[in-house]
Amino acid sequence: MLAITLDLDDTLWPFAPVGERVERVLHDWLQANCPATADRYPLPRMRELRERLNAAHPHLVHDFSTMRRMTLEHALADSGDDPAHAEPAFDAFFAERNRVECYPDAEPALHRLAARVPLAALSNGNADLGRIGLAGHFRFQLGAAEHGVPKPEPGIFHAACERLGLAPAEVLHVGDDIEMDVIGAQRAGLRTCWINRTAAGWPAHLPPPDLEVTTLSALADWLDANFDPPLPPRELP
Repeated sequence: MLAITLDLDDTLWPFAPVGERVERVLHDWLQANCPATADRYPLPRMRELRERLNAAHPHLVHDFSTMRRMTLEHALADSGDDPAHAEPAFDAFFAERNRVECYPDAEPALHRLAARVPLAALSNGNADLGRIGLAGHFRFQLGAAEHGVPKPEPGIFHAACERLGLAPAEVLHVGDDIEMDVIGAQRAGLRTCWINRTAAGWPAHLPPPDLEVTTLSALADWLDANFDPPLPPRELP
């Protein structure tokens, strides 16, 4: 194993608190700047609109940012507000989306992992590691929106391996989602590590991951125990 690709949401930080906050922040922004839209589209109705648009544009459902902008444009136009407000509304949403609180083990473990092997972020979400402040640990970030196809499709895993200059069997993918991360990476030929923070049971009918850990610190411990030579030190921003 010569490199690691890492999922982001629910692997480095819990997503549920972020998901709950961003909807409220966006609605508050609309109330302050586009009250007609806020009145016409309270949170439940805005979610319904987004779900309808997702169903109407299945080829874009992996591109969360595009779909969020589209939802805002529709809601604004339908309410008589200027659709040009969609971009500053999205900016307010996106700033909050990237205000995450990492699991306590995540950042110390990233330091340790990156000292031994190259790391790459591989996510279906739209988190921005630069805004979050974690980009310095990673060689690159590859998202489903950028690639055009989400996990668990093999293409996005293979694209990450190509950018790392490695064969799939030389890369370990780490993530929390059984289907998107573990099974998807297995089918693409990568080694796999399930980060199981909830102590859930592995489904008996599925092939198990190569590794199972409860924290990223445990993965760093495993790497320390099994791989002696670290990479040459590199400065982190």
